[in-house]
Amino acid sequence: MRLDLSSIGVVVAATASALLAAWAGLQLAGPAQAEAMPVVRVAPEPTSRIAGGPAGPAQLTKSDDGHYWADAVIEGRAVRVMVDTGASVVALTRADARRLGLQLDAADFTGAVTTASGKVRAAPVSLRAVAVGSARVENVEALVLESGLPHSLLGMSYLGRLSTFTATPTSLTLRV
Repeated sequence: MRLDLSSIGVVVAATASALLAAWAGLQLAGPAQAEAMPVVRVAPEPTSRIAGGPAGPAQLTKSDDGHYWADAVIEGRAVRVMVDTGASVVALTRADARRLGLQLDAADFTGAVTTASGKVRAAPVSLRAVAVGSARVENVEALVLESGLPHSLLGMSYLGRLSTFTATPTSLTLRV
């Protein structure tokens, strides 16, 4: 995997910005309101796109919000995800997990993760395949977060299994 310092800086800055915004929103809402607030799936207007043919690398164009967004195919269905190198695993919202046919109940949420909004219960799952364009990886570890995640994240359990991913100030290239 090849990443230059500039690419790493861009990805780290984007991730830090997203986490800071989420934390600030919770601080403004106050602890009582934060617990009562429903999880709202916020999907920014998609401006990033995926290029690349069946044999070539997948290339994402940076969105106007500074993040790399992709329409990943997970379990055969499209899921809008934000690429997040700071996430150890692919992290799915509960709503996306339901759309993918993952039937989870309270007993499945056996793990806990720390997010920008605090500790959240998580259910470990194994995904048959995750693909962005031609960059397909099989048997991917993931977590379904019980709450607090505004959108699903494409984390390192997918990215780390690619042969390379390269970030520039305007694009992200994924190669199997």
